[in-house]
Amino acid sequence: MDVPALPVTQRLAALRAHLLAMDAHAVLVPSSDPHLSEYLPGHWQGREWFSGFTGSMGTLVVTRDQAALFADSRYWEQAEAELKGSGIDLVRIPTGAATHHLEWITRQLERGQRLLVDGDVLGLAAARQLQATCVQAGIEWVTDRDPLAAAWPERPGLPAEPVYAHAAPFATQPRQERLAAVRAEMARLGATHHLVSSLDDVAWLTLLRGADVDYNPVFLAHLLLDMSSAELFVGTGKVPAAVQAVLAADGVQLKPYADLRHRLASLEAPAVVLLDPRRVTWGFRQALPESVRVVESLNPSTLAKSRKSEAEAAHVREAMVQDGVAMCRFYAWLEAALSRGETVTELTIDERMTAERRLQPGFVGLSFPTIAGFNGNGAMPHYRATPASFATIQGDGLLLIDSGAQYLGGTTDITRVWPVGQVSAEHRRDYTLVLKGTLALSRARFPLGTPAPFLDSLARAPLWAQSLDYGHGTGHGVGYFLNVHEGPQTISKAMPEPHTAMLPGMITSVEPGLYRPGRWGVRIENLVLNVPAPAGEFGEFLAFETLTLCPIDTRCLDLSLLRADELDWLDDYHATVRARLAPHLQGEALTWLVTRTEPVHRTC
Repeated sequence: MDVPALPVTQRLAALRAHLLAMDAHAVLVPSSDPHLSEYLPGHWQGREWFSGFTGSMGTLVVTRDQAALFADSRYWEQAEAELKGSGIDLVRIPTGAATHHLEWITRQLERGQRLLVDGDVLGLAAARQLQATCVQAGIEWVTDRDPLAAAWPERPGLPAEPVYAHAAPFATQPRQERLAAVRAEMARLGATHHLVSSLDDVAWLTLLRGADVDYNPVFLAHLLLDMSSAELFVGTGKVPAAVQAVLAADGVQLKPYADLRHRLASLEAPAVVLLDPRRVTWGFRQALPESVRVVESLNPSTLAKSRKSEAEAAHVREAMVQDGVAMCRFYAWLEAALSRGETVTELTIDERMTAERRLQPGFVGLSFPTIAGFNGNGAMPHYRATPASFATIQGDGLLLIDSGAQYLGGTTDITRVWPVGQVSAEHRRDYTLVLKGTLALSRARFPLGTPAPFLDSLARAPLWAQSLDYGHGTGHGVGYFLNVHEGPQTISKAMPEPHTAMLPGMITSVEPGLYRPGRWGVRIENLVLNVPAPAGEFGEFLAFETLTLCPIDTRCLDLSLLRADELDWLDDYHATVRARLAPHLQGEALTWLVTRTEPVHRTC
């Protein structure tokens, strides 16, 4: 959503006037919607509207005379710049899951004062933390209304993009099989109904896709299953008649999007509802009658969709070829343009890279906003160039490019760093240490079922050895023509939980980094697939198959920091990249690929 010209101070004034009218003393504005999505339709981008902060995550709290935005290290520089002059304080928090805003609220509000928050966009787990905090502090919290509506007259409406089928050959499993597998898990847990609100789960279960959310091919909907039928709560007119007929044949009936709350309230004992507390909001949980028993557990579809089938993995490999071809064509152009002295900006990079991807078969759109950061801009992990603020690629330094695409056969996410002009010994050291982390994790072998967070230190160890670190996670799950960030696995410093177990078929990013604020950033990212490794007397093991196909620049290497086995892996990877991509390239792009995939011992 483009932030309008109306100053943040005026937007905050309107919000505070609404607080007074409601006899309230504070409002909490999370970065979420009724589906707890990562990327939000404009209708729910209230935190951005009222703060001016455009990062994808953050929490805003506004009182009658104070305001604070809570953001983790990925956004500190960006938030500091965007909040300047707004009267909103930036509170730096260690991770996106931190609860510093709760402590701040208790310091600002007195006993008996009122806090407003829209329960329909507040995750159930987060709501329980907030409830406990408010009860202990004697603060009245109100969740049954939207506190932003009256203060936001320019608010966008709900998206109305059409829904379409994810069809063969890319849809490799019948809808009925997916629904049956979920119902089997419902039965195991003793549930008669299952509420699914997370959009990627809804899309995966129904074999449908949409364009309601930027970068994710999903649509606004909730799904309520029982043991023989399903109700899809979706905007009227969004699903074509032909698709409706196919859904009806599989026992899926359409209901108006706004009717979910009424439907939940109509359930009666002995109904037992299965829901995922991390993927359902407080408002919908509260809509269930007290007589209805609730079972809280991970959505069965969340684990199922994370495990790509052999057929899906085959399509993903082809998508990686398409993406790799686009990358080679783009990077060949980039190096040639820079060598000719042409003006290239961070915006140009986004435009040209996207143009190359559009030429690939099955391309649907980008999987997240392209991050093209030169020198100091690359030190902001979630940086995004805008027409009002961007850098020109000139002089000496490092250019970090993190990008990805949605193809009918898979979702991609890749980060590479390229030298511009002369690079220093410090550049080489940082780049090589990050690469060592990428290689260490990519080459790992581990027991089946290992909690994904246990693997995080493998990528950090080369940096830790030099007293260095980075503030984001090392790896996230990736969907199959779905969200670029999905669970349940996460390679990070998060506490290991049973649902984070690594299982065959999961696709995860490997992306350690190192950031020197105001100077440069390094991140080298590939996507990897969990595949069986040789088993033995100690049970089954997994290894990673690297899926991403794009050269890793070798001109920034400090060879003194690399072992022979690490160089061998890099040479083997480049041989694979060349073999897979060369048949699809010609001319300058092919020449570039051959040059950038030369064995390291021949380039140094």
